[in-house]
Amino acid sequence: MAGSLNKVMLLGNLGRDPEIRSMQNGGRLANLSIATSERWKDREGNPRERTEWHRIVIFAEGLVGVVERYLKKGSKVYIEGALQTRKWTDSNTGQDKYATEVVLQAFGGKLIMLDSRGGAGGGGGGAGGGDEGGYGDYGDGGRATQQSGVQQDGGQQGQHQGGQGGQQRGGGVGADDALDDDIPF
Repeated sequence: MAGSLNKVMLLGNLGRDPEIRSMQNGGRLANLSIATSERWKDREGNPRERTEWHRIVIFAEGLVGVVERYLKKGSKVYIEGALQTRKWTDSNTGQDKYATEVVLQAFGGKLIMLDSRGGAGGGGGGAGGGDEGGYGDYGDGGRATQQSGVQQDGGQQGQHQGGQGGQQRGGGVGADDALDDDIPF
């Protein structure tokens, strides 16, 4: 194999309201818990369901602002990021702890909100949890020259680029689209 690829694509619902945190370097990050469900019928024809919980960490400053303003428990989202495993030492027990998360950096991360304007669609269940350690020494929170994609699905397909010199791109506005929406991209 000539190369490798670390890419995760998830479509699911937020299991709790996003958590916005500040890093020691002054940047901000968002923690999300997303549920994905798989449904099928067993051999007897009974409906079955399995739900997986995914930890999402967003470092892209532009995406953090969007998450803070528009996402809440139950919101349906599509995200693209990369898997990262983080290690820290538990301050109470002194044991090494590990967490594998989907990370959206300032470059290469994508977040698409799939709910209609103003509402969260579908229910999310409980929340993932546990001691997740600190993020104080985690990266620089995004560089001004990097980009992240953000889209709101529902007729208007736009792309927001984080960092300096961001610009608006995307599809046109159809006759049925509301021109007075409060989403800034």
